[in-house]
Amino acid sequence: MIDLHTHTIFSDGELIPAELVRRAVSVGYRALAITDHMDQSNIDLIIPRIVKTVRALRGVMPIKVFAGAELTHVPPSQIADLVREARTLGAQLVVVHGETLVEPVAEGTNRAAIEACVDILAHPGLISDEDLLLAKERGVTLEVTARKGHSLSNGHVAQRAFAFGVPITVNSDAHSPNDLITKSFARMVLAGAGVPADKIDAVFAHGRKLVETALGRA
Repeated sequence: MIDLHTHTIFSDGELIPAELVRRAVSVGYRALAITDHMDQSNIDLIIPRIVKTVRALRGVMPIKVFAGAELTHVPPSQIADLVREARTLGAQLVVVHGETLVEPVAEGTNRAAIEACVDILAHPGLISDEDLLLAKERGVTLEVTARKGHSLSNGHVAQRAFAFGVPITVNSDAHSPNDLITKSFARMVLAGAGVPADKIDAVFAHGRKLVETALGRA
C-alpha cells in the first residue's frame, strides 16, 4: 500500500510519527507521506520536525517515508505562497485540503491549489470541469479518499477525472491507527467510486510515480 495523506499529533492525528510509520509497516505499507494540517501559523514548526523524523527513519524502517504538508482552510489567495514555503522548508509532497462536501472550505480553493501545481488535491468535492481541465494541464493528481465524509464525492471525482484524463490516487487520510488501510481495501474504495476493474492497477501505478517524484526531492 502507498498512502500519501496521513496525520500525526503535529496536527489532529493520534500518533507520533514513529508509531504511525511502525503501524503502517505492520499492515503492509510500502510508502507513506506524513501530511499534517498546516497554515501560516504552524508550517515553519511542523515541516522541519517531520523532515527530522523522515531522516532518522531512512534506512532503518522497511518503508519509504516522506515529509509532506496538507495546507488546510488557507485563503485561496495565499495558497501559492504557502506551497512555495512548504517546498522550501523540505516538504517532498504538498497536498491541499480541497473543497470537500462536509466542511466549509472556501470557494476557489481547488482552483488555487491547481494553479499552484500542488502534488495532490485532496477530496476536491464536486470539482468543476474547468478545474479538471486545468488539473490535467498542470499535472495535479486528484484524491479518491477512504475517509468517511470526504468520500461522499469519490464517485464524481473518479468518474470526471477519468473522463478528462486527470490522474487519481487513493489515500487513507489517516488520523488514527484504525484509519490505515490495506491495498485490498483501497481496491474496494476505488471500485466503490466507480473505477473500472481494469483501471485500478493504473491508479496504483500512478501512486508509485508520485513516490518516485517525492524521492527526487529528498
